[in-house]
This record gives sequence, C-alpha cells and structure tokens, in this order.
Amino acid sequence: MISKGCNVMITGGAGYVGAVLVPKLLDAGYGVSVLDLYLYGDDVFPGYETHPRLRQIKGDLRDPKAVEQALAGCEAVIHLACISNDPSFELDPNLGKSINFDCFRPLVKAAKKAGVKRFVYASSSSVYGIKDGDVTEDLPREPLTDYSKFKAMCEDVLEEEREPGFVTLTLRPATVCGYSPRQRLDVIVNILSAHAYHNGKIKVFGGAQLRPNLHIQDMTDLYLHVLTLPDEAIDGKIYNAGYENISVSALADRVKSIVGDATIEVSPTDDNRSYHVNSEKIAREIGFKPKHTVEEAVRDMVDAFKAGKLPDAMTDPRYYNIKTMQQKKLT
Repeated sequence: MISKGCNVMITGGAGYVGAVLVPKLLDAGYGVSVLDLYLYGDDVFPGYETHPRLRQIKGDLRDPKAVEQALAGCEAVIHLACISNDPSFELDPNLGKSINFDCFRPLVKAAKKAGVKRFVYASSSSVYGIKDGDVTEDLPREPLTDYSKFKAMCEDVLEEEREPGFVTLTLRPATVCGYSPRQRLDVIVNILSAHAYHNGKIKVFGGAQLRPNLHIQDMTDLYLHVLTLPDEAIDGKIYNAGYENISVSALADRVKSIVGDATIEVSPTDDNRSYHVNSEKIAREIGFKPKHTVEEAVRDMVDAFKAGKLPDAMTDPRYYNIKTMQQKKLT
C-alpha cells in the first residue's frame, strides 16, 4: 500500500478528473505532484493553490526533464494524461500518438528509475470495441479507433514493464460524468445536462445505444482506494470501473426529469456503438462499489450552472477538449 504522507504523481492532474482527485488526495494526507500543460486554465484547485503538499509542474509529458522533476520523491503514479476521446484524437493523429502512446514506455521507465512503487493507468472501456451482452475483463479487446488502440497498447507495455517492487494496475473506466472545477461539457451526461438547462432542448441521436457511466466522485474515490490496498491485491490486475449502463434515451429522460422545462428531440444516427460494461469483478475482488448516480451528476451540473460556476457554458472553448485544442494549436 501507499501510506498517507507519501507523494503521488498525477499526470494530467489539472484535467477533468484530476481537478477533483488532487484535493481528495491532499485531504487524505498525501503529497501530490501534478504534471500538466494547464491548457484549460490554472485555477483548477480552488482553495488548494498554496497547499504545502501540492507541487504543480507546468510541463509536457513528452519532456523527460519535466517528467523527472514531477516524479522526484514520488512513490506512486496515477497516469491520467492523454488526448481524450476520438474527435480530439482525430484532430491531429500524430499529436495523439505522441502523447497517448509514444511517451508511455519512457514514462514508465522513468517512474521505475525514480523509485516509484505503484503505477495506476487510466485506460478506457472503449478498448473492447462493440460487444453484445455484458462486457467483462476476460473478453478480447477489439479497439475500433486509434484512441482506443493506443489505450490497449499501453496496457500491454505496462504489463511488460511490471516487475517485483513495481506494482501495476490498469483501470478501464466508463464515461465519467458530473461537476469538476475543470469542467468538461463534451461527455454525454454533461452534454445533455448543459443543453437541457441552457437551451431547453435535449438532442438525442439514435437513443437505443447503451452508455456506461460513472460519477466523477466515484472515479476519484476509486483512485484513492487502490492506493490503500496491499500490493498482492492489485498487482498486474485489470478492472472495469463503471456503474450504470443506461440507454441514451433513458439518459435524456433522467436529465429532463431533473432540469424540468426541456423538450427531447430524437434524430437518427450512424453511430450505433453500444456498451454494457460489467463491473462485478472490481466489486468482488477489491470491494469497490460506486455510490453516486447519474441523477446526482445531473443535479451537480445544474447546481453549478445556477451558481455561476460555469460561465458561458455553451460557448467557452475551455469546456470542450477539441475546441481548446483547435484554439491553442497544441503540437
């Protein structure tokens, strides 16, 4: 286990999940080293900016010196950083490959050299491709896009680099939802919530497709949980991490029930990808059971809109990965 008081390095720690995770780690007694480009702003840890156990390194994951600086004194790594989602990846495939795959083995090797004892990798449930029925960890991976292909390839690299004293864990999360100080409005529950609240209209493309969801509070609680487990409980393991598998139409209905005055418009779609992620193994083996529902995520989003925490939600590029990448011209 990684004892409280130890330092944890978070790649992409200023991102959507990281902005919720980092304060939780600090509150739990860990030191945190964040490596991030801070493309979406510097104010993602409100109330924690000057925390004595927080180090923020504004740097590129592809820069060995920045990686070495961020890893110094750390006993664990939680690797969140990537060009996330297919549209953002496809905007510049070479950029996506350089960040999502090419620098992965160098990062893992640098972690081992720095004395890191535990490496947790955020993969994706998209590595399975399209499957009928429950998607369990023993099913073959059949990634459909470069984004998911490189996620799968990194899983293989991490297993190759695993060795005694260097414990590895791969998590395959469902689509995360809910409020974060570094908000994303380009994931399905958050998209539907924003359109319902601001436009009074929920657009559904298709509707029968199942989407696995996981509240951001559960996702971040899971990262804390796996730090506390003994080595033998997680070493070399791969786990799905999801909660509710809900059709797009049902998601729209749930959003409408909370937002209230919104209409649902249904249009046909060519994207009939459907996923039903089974997360029984992670509950059975390491006791992780999500507690927060999609409805809670929607309420959190609505509360944030009402409180003015997400100004210009429908137009500001910082809430949309692909728009920010286009604006910042990341290379």
